[in-house]
Amino acid sequence: MSLSKDKNWWRQAVIYQIYPRSFKDSNGDGLGDIKGITSKIDYLSSLSLDAVWLSPFFPSALVDGGYDVDDYRDVDPKLGSLADFDEMLAKLHEAGIRIFVDVVPNHSSNLHAWFKEAIAAEPGSAARNRYIFRDGKGANGELPPTDWPSHFAPSAWTHESKMGGKHNQWYCHLFAPEQPDWNWDNREIEEDFLKTLKFWADRGVDGFRIDVAHAMKKDLSEPLKSQPRFASHKELDAAKGTNVLFDRNEVHEVYKEWRKLFNQYDPPRVAVAEANVSAEALVKYASTEELGQSFNFEFLDAAFNAYEFKTIIDRALGYAKKNGSSTTWCLNNHDQMRPATKFGLLPTVDRIRWRNSNGTSSPLDEKLGTQSAVAASMLIMALPGCTYIYQGEELGIHEVMDIPEDQIQDPQYLRNLKADKGRDGCRVPLPWTKTGSSFGFGDGGAHLPQPKNFGDYSIEVESADPNSPLSIFRKALALRKNLITAEEITWHETGDNSVLHFSRPNGLHCITNFGRNHYNFDGIGEVIHASGPLAQAGVYLVHGVETTGNDLPPATTVWVQASL
Repeated sequence: MSLSKDKNWWRQAVIYQIYPRSFKDSNGDGLGDIKGITSKIDYLSSLSLDAVWLSPFFPSALVDGGYDVDDYRDVDPKLGSLADFDEMLAKLHEAGIRIFVDVVPNHSSNLHAWFKEAIAAEPGSAARNRYIFRDGKGANGELPPTDWPSHFAPSAWTHESKMGGKHNQWYCHLFAPEQPDWNWDNREIEEDFLKTLKFWADRGVDGFRIDVAHAMKKDLSEPLKSQPRFASHKELDAAKGTNVLFDRNEVHEVYKEWRKLFNQYDPPRVAVAEANVSAEALVKYASTEELGQSFNFEFLDAAFNAYEFKTIIDRALGYAKKNGSSTTWCLNNHDQMRPATKFGLLPTVDRIRWRNSNGTSSPLDEKLGTQSAVAASMLIMALPGCTYIYQGEELGIHEVMDIPEDQIQDPQYLRNLKADKGRDGCRVPLPWTKTGSSFGFGDGGAHLPQPKNFGDYSIEVESADPNSPLSIFRKALALRKNLITAEEITWHETGDNSVLHFSRPNGLHCITNFGRNHYNFDGIGEVIHASGPLAQAGVYLVHGVETTGNDLPPATTVWVQASL
């Protein structure tokens, strides 16, 4: 199957996120790898995908799951080689599947050649100027230069002596100390990242996911300004591009230069920004002059609630129309609690506290959570724009809650006073078979412990069950391929504020029941798919009129094709 040259292929694509270390292990060492991905292209094809997005596979000590990058233009030897990558890319393209790679431009790892050179160099040297080194405060420079925070540690500053430096300076890192921030005021850094993007684009990579796209540029004017905590979306909006650490006006100039590079290819390379900013601020990142698309993360925090979903949908579609981009929809990624678990908890539950209790502080309704997650997935598949799916989401997998403390890998827990058990629970290796030492993930064990019931969620088991989440996803995604239409929706009154009903210009109607009661939807057209069993209804009162017809149970989405 050849890839189309349509420059707009990405606007309504389905993109599947692969966390390589947890997808498929080809050599039995407990770590997923590039050959493992290649071996499962038939499975990826069965999902009717347009593209896969690979989380970082670069050389890394895995302080932060590969987002601590030693070399941006190579493959981690533990995962394979550039030759393995080229083979995977060629076979994905043969299957009609494009590929995105994850670019991490805010920081490198402490093992990057340039950071090693910087640590050994003198203060004020060109090598140090690639990063953000400063003298400390206090009588002897013993205090951090500023009060800036870090996501993975109390302070954004680490004394260079911790990394073997001998010049009594501190370096900046918004994440782990092993993830030093680049100095994006240095033109050499801008040029090197253009070189990295070109390296992968020339190999045939179709798109890029930009990690922490709202960071990179900082206010480094002297004296450095105070920023004791990370700003909220409202505070970032109020700052109008002048916040010390995030969403600065200057970062958009970087992306405009990247866009010029992307447009040199046919079709143009595409990019999506991971920018933790307001929906309004995302407009710039997603403009046709910059990256072209940005993640809308609002569903990640939303409850399974009709009002919340409709509000998010209307806002996202409105802003996308403003900038000429398409919307993105996602319920999950490698940083988030699995939606089947999230939707199985009461909305009032503090998820961090619940996770820290190993899932014991509040009850979890696993069945309702899975039903709600699949229903929500079918809803977003019916919307205009891109659907992003995180590996395992199609299986209805739940968050793994009981990872022993001595096996936790996430620096969010290990480096931040153990305040949050972290993200390992959604990064546990996939189950491919019902049995086996790692449920078919590999011939040996798995780098994170899998629960005993994982085989029940395996691809083997769910492929044989026509009512499983996997079977529902496969049918929905196959149908979606042939249902692409203009990027518009029309809302329809339901007479029930817990039911959402919209249609697309091609006559597709999507109805989701977020409530606790059944909903009658007779008289629209032919049912073509549903996220769960439907039943023939008895006699119902609809707007005061007795009627019979189809019955939509709670936590269920149905697709109906109407005649035009």
